[in-house]
Amino acid sequence: MALNLELQDLAKRYGETPVFSGVSLQVAPGEFVAIVGESGVGKSTLLNCMAGLDTWDEGRVIVAGTDLGPLDADRRALLRRRQVGFVFQAFHVLPHLDVAQNVALPLMLLGQHDDARVQGLLDEVGLSGLGARLPQQLSGGQLQRVAIARALAHRPALILADEPTGNLDPATAARVMDVLVAQAREHGASLVLVTHSEGAATRADRVLLLTPQGLRPRVGDDPASA
Repeated sequence: MALNLELQDLAKRYGETPVFSGVSLQVAPGEFVAIVGESGVGKSTLLNCMAGLDTWDEGRVIVAGTDLGPLDADRRALLRRRQVGFVFQAFHVLPHLDVAQNVALPLMLLGQHDDARVQGLLDEVGLSGLGARLPQQLSGGQLQRVAIARALAHRPALILADEPTGNLDPATAARVMDVLVAQAREHGASLVLVTHSEGAATRADRVLLLTPQGLRPRVGDDPASA
């Protein structure tokens, strides 16, 4: 089976304090997996490990067939640039770039230029006509949508989203989830979503519960193996 993401017995500690251990996961192209769990259990940390943004103490992270473990920081960054779209909970938009430039940034880093793609994404997430605005002129919900459009711009193989609907009203959240799922399906991308939103989680092909002992199907959801 082709995989865009594979975790093998992943463990993370802060000093002597374990965050999680024994986390294994396989995500196929086009598959949407939602990860839920109590606050503080390490969901965002796990997502950062998937992208090679954080380190881990045991196990392996394999993205699009490449084991991140042996890669140095520069090679991990290059792999992210090509293969990963990350929606940060804290947005991480660049204040000196306007909205369209922020969304186009992944394309620019790859030496690509596609104004139509950028404008199309802005339209899809409900930001039509706001491309020339600076981030400080936007609301938190609008900044969240900029972050989502930016993560999709370069058609990544793996989309990692940390609470992407957390700052959005229910109607906008549903629209944004439509965009995320549609883009993943259209381009055969894997989508891994960390969320507290039941509405977002129910859209997933699988809902997995993160505990300190690992990932398992949430009670009441499809018991398909992780």
